[in-house]
Amino acid sequence: MAQTQNPMPGLGEEFRAAREARNLSLSDVSEQIHIRTVYLQSLEDEEWSAIAAPVYVRGFIRTYARFLGLPGEQAVAIFNESLGASATKQHEVATAPARRRPSILLWVAGAAAVLLVAFVAYNYYVFQEQGGAAQTASAPVVPASAAPADTSVAVPAAAKHRKPGSEPTLQVHVTQSSWLLVTIDGTQALEGIFPPGTTKEFHGNTVTIRAGNAGGVYLTANGKDLGSMGPSGAVVDRTIGLAEE
Repeated sequence: MAQTQNPMPGLGEEFRAAREARNLSLSDVSEQIHIRTVYLQSLEDEEWSAIAAPVYVRGFIRTYARFLGLPGEQAVAIFNESLGASATKQHEVATAPARRRPSILLWVAGAAAVLLVAFVAYNYYVFQEQGGAAQTASAPVVPASAAPADTSVAVPAAAKHRKPGSEPTLQVHVTQSSWLLVTIDGTQALEGIFPPGTTKEFHGNTVTIRAGNAGGVYLTANGKDLGSMGPSGAVVDRTIGLAEE
């Protein structure tokens, strides 16, 4: 077993044992299922935070388990149970100090926070009444070592040249075996491993696609060739706006 702080002992070791029983290295597996060795190593070490969001961890667990001949859905269920147990433990730790009698400093800090919120709300109201400009917010930067690459592409030019009445369309062409996760306007539309020669077509305003082997996935948005999603073997996210501005 790897690390004692792990909420789900056994699953990563089971992956490692099944792989070694087949005399396969992490590189051998990576070449066949197109998931980078760093993520495979994280699965076997049960270091879920190194892969990013739970939805991506579930996809990798399912793919790796099926490749090794293990029940993929059962492995995902074990992972889901570990998330529930971890969240419960964190909640108990977070709420434990609330049982203590609050000090005068906490009361003062709370009153100051209420006044600050009221001040901000008032200024926001005045700003809205005076027809303030649009507000912008910066997204958190995710370290490259902790999460896969993420890029966003808008396609206003292609959308403006569509024929009247035509539907916004994204075509996905698979030239190398790759795992794909596609979400359309916030709703998951597709997930799985697809062989070379596969072509999928999606319609909607905004399409988010994640590829486990970016070099083997090519995109066409409203008839415009966007090329491959990234380097071969890399896990890449891409969000594409298909509708007219």
